[in-house]
Amino acid sequence: MTVTLPLSVAMAAAPVSVDMIVHGRYVVTMDKTRPVIDNGAVAVRDGVIVAVDTAEKITAAYSAETYVAGDDRILMPGLVNGHTHTAMVLFRGMADDLALMPWLQNYIFPMEGEFVDPDFIETGMQLACMEMIKGGTTSFVDMYFYPDRGADVIEKCGLRAVMAAPSIDFPSPGFTGWDDSFAAAVKFVKERKSKSGRVIPAFAPHAPYTVSAEHLAEVAKVAKELDVPISFHLAEDRAELTQIKERYGSSPVLHVANQGMLDSKLIAAHVVHPTDEEIKLLADHKVGVIHNPTSNLKTAAGVAPIPQMVEAGVVLGLGTDGAASNNDLNMWEEIRLAALLHKGVQYDATLMPAEVVLDMATRGGAEAAQLGDLVGDLVVGKRADMIQVDITGAHMTPLYNVISHLVYAVNSNDVVTTIVDGHVLMQDRVLKTLDGEKVRAKANAIAAKITEALKKKAAAE
Repeated sequence: MTVTLPLSVAMAAAPVSVDMIVHGRYVVTMDKTRPVIDNGAVAVRDGVIVAVDTAEKITAAYSAETYVAGDDRILMPGLVNGHTHTAMVLFRGMADDLALMPWLQNYIFPMEGEFVDPDFIETGMQLACMEMIKGGTTSFVDMYFYPDRGADVIEKCGLRAVMAAPSIDFPSPGFTGWDDSFAAAVKFVKERKSKSGRVIPAFAPHAPYTVSAEHLAEVAKVAKELDVPISFHLAEDRAELTQIKERYGSSPVLHVANQGMLDSKLIAAHVVHPTDEEIKLLADHKVGVIHNPTSNLKTAAGVAPIPQMVEAGVVLGLGTDGAASNNDLNMWEEIRLAALLHKGVQYDATLMPAEVVLDMATRGGAEAAQLGDLVGDLVVGKRADMIQVDITGAHMTPLYNVISHLVYAVNSNDVVTTIVDGHVLMQDRVLKTLDGEKVRAKANAIAAKITEALKKKAAAE
């Protein structure tokens, strides 16, 4: 049991023993009451934050087994990637410059059917975890096949995730259709929910155009009974709007609302094409909406009305989507693009200020991903998921405003330390939980087989 003393009491007594103290020249807490602390520190015991204050006060009140120095570094919450398909890093660059539906139907679905198996998932997940740890992402929402194998990799690599088991109405890797895929998803959720760990199970019916209305209603009902999240593609593309209108006489958002989906712990990815009425509906139901600017631009899905969602009070996060449609898992790119894109599209430089966008990648993103009780800001009682960002680079000099630099100047290579649950996963850019060379070798071996399959496909066309 973790006992936290008021800092004034702790300072008056002998130093209290903790597991770790992490310093930062600037500590960006994402706590609205004290967003930035100059020369700050965080004390951690049993994976939980027990104190956040100036370094002087923390070191006077606490002694630690491990000290992580923070001179010339920003200490901040780890980034939250609210929507991705991690193992799809093995399809990175496989098919580019295509509209969403042809990309899915002509390349992704066929290649998944041929290559995705448990070993593919393990290697792809390891490669993705490497990329995320090195880029400062500490939590993510995953939607992909063989979630058991993926969850095991996450536990070993040290990250935190909402792992959503996919279900779809037609054959997919390992399944013949809806009945067996949804049965497997229910089994996964129940079994993983009974375990303590950094993986939270969830359901993932793919999208309203690949899952029938009755099956969406079934997922909503079971997810509510089991009290777990649903990760879901929603209103992503104009072709989706046309299909749902033709099938059901409705828009995607109103259609899934009719199936009870908005009454669940819904994590809705993309939401590029909602109406003003639907934006209010999403806000009222506290749906977590995940903005994926890079992926939506690359597939020409459009530009989501995020400023309007901010004004309406929608719970918003950021995501990369899978590396097959991005082509990376770099959350810093999503942060910067989210801050710039809407200014240009709507001709208003005051839209999406840096503080709002950084919140979408941390505190707000955690809330949208159903992780808000655990992570997202550096406050007492939250899990110790945090990163250090180096500020000695030329592109980080001079530094007038820390939040501005985190949104407009930082890149993934500036992340030097990644900590999850009080465990160091990377220090001074050195990975602690994964062997990068072995993972890359396995990934390249799989890629060689995919390359041959693509050559055969091209020859047959």
